[in-house]
Amino acid sequence: MNFKGLKIGVPKEIMKGEARVSATPETVKKIVSEGGKVFIEKGAGEGAFFLDEDYEAAGGEIINDCEKIFAQADIILKVKEPQFNENKGKHETEMMQPGQCLITFIHPANPENHQMVKDIAEKGVVALTLDGIPRISRAQAMDALTSMSTVAGYKSVLIAANKAGKFMPMVGTAVGMLKPANILVIGTGVAGLQAVATAKRLGAVVTAADIRPAAQEQATSLGAKNHDLGVPEDVAVGQGGYANKISEEWLKKERELLKEKVASSDIVILTALIPGALAPLLVTEEMVKSMAPGSVIVDVAIDQGGNCEVTAPGKIITKYGVTIDGTKNIPGMMPTTATRLLSNNIYNYLKNLVAEGKVNINEEDEIIKSSLVTRDKKIVHAGTLEAMNDVELKEKGA
Repeated sequence: MNFKGLKIGVPKEIMKGEARVSATPETVKKIVSEGGKVFIEKGAGEGAFFLDEDYEAAGGEIINDCEKIFAQADIILKVKEPQFNENKGKHETEMMQPGQCLITFIHPANPENHQMVKDIAEKGVVALTLDGIPRISRAQAMDALTSMSTVAGYKSVLIAANKAGKFMPMVGTAVGMLKPANILVIGTGVAGLQAVATAKRLGAVVTAADIRPAAQEQATSLGAKNHDLGVPEDVAVGQGGYANKISEEWLKKERELLKEKVASSDIVILTALIPGALAPLLVTEEMVKSMAPGSVIVDVAIDQGGNCEVTAPGKIITKYGVTIDGTKNIPGMMPTTATRLLSNNIYNYLKNLVAEGKVNINEEDEIIKSSLVTRDKKIVHAGTLEAMNDVELKEKGA
């Protein structure tokens, strides 16, 4: 009875356009069978087609008021970082309780989220971010970032295809042959590889760019052309095979090598991320300006600051005739599949976090240590502290 005596809250997501939910009737049933109580806000799963009566049949309790859930739960499960709740006239952080545990995608290094992270810490909430789970074999079943990256990579290409003004594949017509679209995918981790595969299925000519040799090879195996960014492997590759945070000097060289390729692309999919840190700036405003009118950029990396200089977080804008999509919850546009994946990741993470009905913040556990953001009213996440320091230095130098 691992969850015996624990109260777990599942509020409805309030970010605009977010249809996912952090638990399904299936995962609720598992928690309840292990002694936990689960409170689900009324209608929380409707956007992903999981109904209140199904949660009740699984042993969950439906509650009308999200504030009641925040008031009594030991653990809050969410999909997206705490937001301002317009219906309540207050921020979700204000509804949280000291000592409460929050598990969600916080993206704490993103400057847009710094004040929220500070507020969580001041409140005395223990916050754990799903995007901090390390890529190790023991954590595979908890790896929500990989699950959501799979969805985001696939959907990003469909979004771009819908916004582009031309066919993706080569098409023969009575008046001649229509050329296929040129797609550039920058960053070929999980999201980027899924984007490459989807673009190839749609018949586009795909070029992939990544600073890691292994990622380049994987993209090539899916049929993409490789665009070498010239960063040495010992500089490019970090712990667990993720991309390393490289110096500004190397970033400048990388951007220089991307200039011509961005200019000749009809669609650019941006997925380059650094674990626990701000996403690298790879596409400048000048590069956007060089693209043909009608071109499309989808900045999948926006939750961590974005790879494009002019992306507007959470918005779709047009600049220099180029559509730049900064949608912050692309997986939320495929809510049923995304929720099934994510809810199981969260359940497996919970099983590792909880022991004998108590939350066990064991910082000797690599999974917990790398995903822990706040504890004892302090911010303890290294990437967040570094990003906050960088922002402070920039403000002083301004």
